[in-house]
Amino acid sequence: MIRSPLLATAVLSLFASGLCVAQTPPRHAGKVVWAELVTPDLAGAERFYGELFGWTFKAGNSNGHRYALALLDDQPVGDLAERPLRPGEHRQSAWLTFVATADVDATRDATLRDGGKVLVPPHDWSDRGREAVLADPQGAVFGVITTAGGDTPDFLAEPGEWIWSSVLVKNPDKDAEFYRGVFGYDVFDLSSNDGLRHVILSTEDFARVGLNQLPTDSVRRHPHWLDFLRVESATESANKALALGGRVLVQPHVDRHGGNLAVLADPWGAPFGVMEWSLGDSREEPK
Repeated sequence: MIRSPLLATAVLSLFASGLCVAQTPPRHAGKVVWAELVTPDLAGAERFYGELFGWTFKAGNSNGHRYALALLDDQPVGDLAERPLRPGEHRQSAWLTFVATADVDATRDATLRDGGKVLVPPHDWSDRGREAVLADPQGAVFGVITTAGGDTPDFLAEPGEWIWSSVLVKNPDKDAEFYRGVFGYDVFDLSSNDGLRHVILSTEDFARVGLNQLPTDSVRRHPHWLDFLRVESATESANKALALGGRVLVQPHVDRHGGNLAVLADPWGAPFGVMEWSLGDSREEPK
């Protein structure tokens, strides 16, 4: 995942023969470029994620809603939006994944054409770009965004930054076709010894997203996106999350690629993953 486009330059220019000519901002369709936490307790979430990942926060307000821009070494890594619970309301906090597109409206149309839904129609967000919130045919919710200043180049995330995203669904083949049609992904099958289907979605020769089958006994688990942060130790991060009031949903373990990872939840139920990453690991698409 890249750093936030929020602070990116709005227009790139080149100067030739004394004239300023605006260039088209760089776009990387299908790349996960942003994550937003919706939480009922902004101050509490700041404490949890700040202690766990070393994030700092910059306060903001939009249309009467409080939010905070999360920073790591002064670089944006996401934002936290406060949505208080109404009396009697039970709603789980969640991270919303935003995927880059060159045209939000066209992506909305493709989503509807291929069996998905529009949850929040396309709209413009000051200093951020144009975005919408959609759901795939199996109900996994995701955002799409055309960033105001373009998408930054791919780079290896540092500890405390987002590094990988997965979609967990009941029918990976069906969803692979959906995401291929909407974002133009290349689709690659992965070998597995767990009896479940796993595929990689890639663009520009770069692996973007893992598409994984939910276990057949996961009757209570709904299709969803799950984002992972790079950490030095998944085990230490899990223990620290517990001490801060979070939960461990999937214990630290070595995944099929040889890396150590875990799935955690913050005190308000928002799931997220943590993943170790060695310099020998690769994000190039499978061959």
